[in-house]
Amino acid sequence: MQHEDLTHKIIGCAMKVHTALGSGFPEVIYQRALAIEMEKQGLLFGREIEMTIYYDGINIGTRRVDFFVQDKIMVELKATSTLNDLHLAQALNYLEAYNLTIGLLINFGSKSLEFKRVFNTKHPNNIPYKIQS
Repeated sequence: MQHEDLTHKIIGCAMKVHTALGSGFPEVIYQRALAIEMEKQGLLFGREIEMTIYYDGINIGTRRVDFFVQDKIMVELKATSTLNDLHLAQALNYLEAYNLTIGLLINFGSKSLEFKRVFNTKHPNNIPYKIQS
């Protein structure tokens, strides 16, 4: 899997944060804690990065991604009781809009940390990953 070591490291940081804080805080608290943990682990990232969305080559607006790690991986955070299809659709839309190969959807709101690796199946580098969970 492309960027497996990097996604594994990010998930490890999220697990440390969830172990320390548990569930029940607003998303921004987890975002701040994850930034601290990723910095401690030597990961380069931008937080709340505003990225332009294009339609047919025309700028139609911007969205903020929670983290953009090592200029490769989008990380979208949630703090809800459970992830649902809308959260997954949002993460997939971001990957496609930003033309990224992989992202992480991480939920701190449940009793156990939830995470999903999300693949942009429209990206030419991801043809082998079209069928993944």
